[in-house]
Amino acid sequence: MNVDHLVSSLGYWAVLLLVGAESLGVPLPGETALIAAGAFAGETHHLNPWAIFAVASVAAILGDNIGFLIGDKGGYPLARRYGKKVRLDERKLKVGRYVFDRYGGKVVFFGRFVSVLRTYAAFLAGASRMRWRRFLVANAAGGILWSGIYTLASYEASSTLRHLSGVIDLSLGLAAVAAIVVALLLVRHSTAKLSDKAEMAYPGPLE
Repeated sequence: MNVDHLVSSLGYWAVLLLVGAESLGVPLPGETALIAAGAFAGETHHLNPWAIFAVASVAAILGDNIGFLIGDKGGYPLARRYGKKVRLDERKLKVGRYVFDRYGGKVVFFGRFVSVLRTYAAFLAGASRMRWRRFLVANAAGGILWSGIYTLASYEASSTLRHLSGVIDLSLGLAAVAAIVVALLLVRHSTAKLSDKAEMAYPGPLE
């Protein structure tokens, strides 16, 4: 996919579609499109950076909320019905719900800046039954800040940042992998404690 060509041809629509789709849960280069749009605006002035920021913010928030809804209405029932076939039993579902109930705001907010979490955090939040109002606040704050930082940085750095975008994506990817490994180790180490706390928080069978 030639993101630069899409941005130069479709302008704001490319940002809206790619950022929105990535936020919804489709692994498309939304962040790369935002960087390309900011750099294109800085080089040619054919796009307005404030408009890019607004479009990216709206796309991030709407996409995440659709992803949350899909997770809530589709992911959770499927996990309840077929989870045991992939070793996702009720105990693990309770742990997931407990984590998102207690730390979901931080996961959603900071996840906006990590490539893997940016794509799947909204769906996981919905599937873990995170409260929508808490999700919306954290999601909107993260989406707006993320859009502002990347639009401003790419607009000011222009072509230089575009050449470095591959390095930036690689760095974020490595950071995401490291964060996931650390998180898995921590969860594995504290699974028993989390499971006990989750059972206390949600006694009996899940509804």
